[in-house]
Amino acid sequence: MKRAVVLLSGGIDSTTTLAIAITGGYEAYALSFDYGQRHQLETEAARRVATSLGAKDHRIAQIDLRVFGGSALTDDVAVPKRRSETEIAQGIPVTYVPARNTIFLAYALAWAEVISADDIFIGVNAIDYSGYPDCRPEFIEAFVKLADLGTKAGVEGRRFQIHAPLIKLSKAEIIRKGIELGVDFSLTHSCYDPKPDGLACGECDSCLLRLKGFREAGTNDPIRYATI
Repeated sequence: MKRAVVLLSGGIDSTTTLAIAITGGYEAYALSFDYGQRHQLETEAARRVATSLGAKDHRIAQIDLRVFGGSALTDDVAVPKRRSETEIAQGIPVTYVPARNTIFLAYALAWAEVISADDIFIGVNAIDYSGYPDCRPEFIEAFVKLADLGTKAGVEGRRFQIHAPLIKLSKAEIIRKGIELGVDFSLTHSCYDPKPDGLACGECDSCLLRLKGFREAGTNDPIRYATI
């Protein structure tokens, strides 16, 4: 089987991406991050998902992006709540973590080189997302060039491929795809600001986009919310 490193946050998008990689015949090496995020419950969700879907290996890299801050997820900045769809769609929100996907892909690239994997999967989405610049096709294309230029494997002629199978799908389409592949979305976690008991807040951008996706997919969200 071909090996692939799959970035796994434990949310809807990365979970569906892992399912796509595995059903596509890849031996999946799931990679998650404890980067000082306020919603660290996502690492527990990632563990559940990796086990449920049958990842070959799952590792959680510990890095601390709080040393830089600059985001509502890694700094003492309030997470936006109850924003309208129009507000969510405009600009880059304070939940953007500077260079996060660049950092995550660099780690994935390092692991891929070690295990002789030519493929990396990432669940970025450029339609139903919060305006993050590192979720766009141009970013993925640029990183592929970097991978080929900046690694021993690339210099020796191996070519890396970064798969972003969800990049042109709506959240509803992603959910339908996950259901089709047998994903148990009750294992996932999306909330940026969960309550002390672990319930999703139901008010942050991530919760609102998730709820919208399930509504438009015509099915119920299986997780519990503090406000619903």
